[in-house]
Amino acid sequence: MFNMMSIVPKIPVAEGVTDFVGWLTDTFSFLFDPIKVHFGNLMDFITESVLMNIPPLIFILLVAVIAFFLTGKKLGLAAFSIVGLWFIHNQGYWEEMMNTLTLVIVASLLSVIIGVPIGILMSKSKITETIFTPILDFMQTMPAFVYLIPAVAFFGIGMVPGVIASLIFATPPTIRFTNLGIRQVSGELVEAADAFGSTGAQKLFKVELPMARPTIMAGINQTVMLSLSMVVIASMIGAPGLGSEVLSALQRSQVGPGFVSGVGIVILAIVIDRMTQNLSKEKKANG
Repeated sequence: MFNMMSIVPKIPVAEGVTDFVGWLTDTFSFLFDPIKVHFGNLMDFITESVLMNIPPLIFILLVAVIAFFLTGKKLGLAAFSIVGLWFIHNQGYWEEMMNTLTLVIVASLLSVIIGVPIGILMSKSKITETIFTPILDFMQTMPAFVYLIPAVAFFGIGMVPGVIASLIFATPPTIRFTNLGIRQVSGELVEAADAFGSTGAQKLFKVELPMARPTIMAGINQTVMLSLSMVVIASMIGAPGLGSEVLSALQRSQVGPGFVSGVGIVILAIVIDRMTQNLSKEKKANG
């Protein structure tokens, strides 16, 4: 039988990547190690010193009040928030939910901080858009599990690599929607701003970003939901939270605990999704 390997020997891709990652880890350990330590301490502070110090009843009521006003003083989401969050607390998963919330908040904030400026640059420069488009395509088509490999290689296990993997996975929507939103701003408005002698910064912050805000907020909503979708995958590399409870139940074939922790993730996802969607609508109405 014809054997292709006899003609073309195996290309040592795996060995090359292993050596390259090892070189990166050793060479830039001065950068990775402080990020792992200080970033980990920051997330521990958010979870233990901030979120866990808020009494559950107060936290639930705060979420319900925010949901009530974001939805235009409608009771639906507020009531669901009260019942859903109380259920999570009742089942003994409150601390796990706080860890999950920390991961989502930190990953989403970093995605927005990184994504919005890149999206603005893409909207202003065809060259930048040409460079970043294939990178974003790669980030969105790569299976989420693959992100765990470099995250673990550079940052070990725990919450930090989980956030890094979530950051890579969740950033593209914010970048793409920011770019799209600014490019869709009416040309007449831009020309009017130029006619009044607006500087580039004035035109961006007073015309383009306000007009593109609904589209940008839609991208941020997608980023937040993608961050939340990573909680179970991130638990495979030691990220604590509801995802780790689902993974543990799956490994032990414990249907009951797995179902309850899975429902907790669904409840959190619905509350966050509806709140960010209504925040987008609120911004649109005010814009």
